[in-house]
Amino acid sequence: MTAFVVARRDRWGVEPICRALQVAPSAVRARLSRPVCARQLADEALKPKVLEVFDANYRVYGRRKMKAALRREHGVNLDKDRVARLMRELGIRGATRSKSTITTRPDKSSPRAPDLVRRQFHADRPNQLWVCDFTYVPTWSGFAYTAFVTDVFSRKVVGWRTSSSMTAALVTDALDMAIFSRRLQLLHGVIAHSDAGSQYTSVAYTERLAEIHALPSIGSIGDSYDNAMAESVNALYKTELIRRRGPWRHAEHVELETLAYIDWFNNRRLHSELGDIPPDEFEATYYAARKGQQPVTTTTRT
Repeated sequence: MTAFVVARRDRWGVEPICRALQVAPSAVRARLSRPVCARQLADEALKPKVLEVFDANYRVYGRRKMKAALRREHGVNLDKDRVARLMRELGIRGATRSKSTITTRPDKSSPRAPDLVRRQFHADRPNQLWVCDFTYVPTWSGFAYTAFVTDVFSRKVVGWRTSSSMTAALVTDALDMAIFSRRLQLLHGVIAHSDAGSQYTSVAYTERLAEIHALPSIGSIGDSYDNAMAESVNALYKTELIRRRGPWRHAEHVELETLAYIDWFNNRRLHSELGDIPPDEFEATYYAARKGQQPVTTTTRT
């Protein structure tokens, strides 16, 4: 009530507003004359930091990630309820996921690799298990499609590709980027898990996996749980970028913004599964711990 009066008193005056609201002007003046408490002063000092962190992270963080980001970036340790209240007073809120649409179109004539994962999305090191999938993006020029290759160990997107067509080249190009990004690391034996879409059973894709001695793995048809981690990456992408930054003009527009998003996703986004640190930092910590324990084996693109 007091804030309402303060916001309008220069135009209407305190007493006319109080008469309209049927409140005592003396009560409003008494509240206005009270000194501001230390908690309120601290909250006002914190709000710019909360807004800065929110804006710098695609405006997607909810109270839990905001709490972690404030501690990490500003050394401010707040409880989640206080963070939620500050966000509410600033009129900001985290992104929430919506239902996804199935894009898998199986090719029954193509041979399928066995399911080597069986819903156990766990890896003890980088390049042990990759999950692969793609999703669609509506644009003014028709649909665009973005394919991802994600390392299960660190949740890092190691390869991606955006295209205006849903062909085998889409997923093969994403795989090629993953191979290039890991060019100094051993890829022999990496499991590349996907759904049963025709793009992932194509000759071009399976031959490319064979060239690096990777093991293809395919889940069952029409069951998102068999590729749940890849579906989760798609959902984050749609929630944090596509639905919040549209409308999209064409595939090139989506591709440019996806480039910036993946850089943030890998290098700055806090992942709760990793202890609220980014994927690149998680991998760097892993390699730092192993440094000096054993020689590094490298491989080159075939």
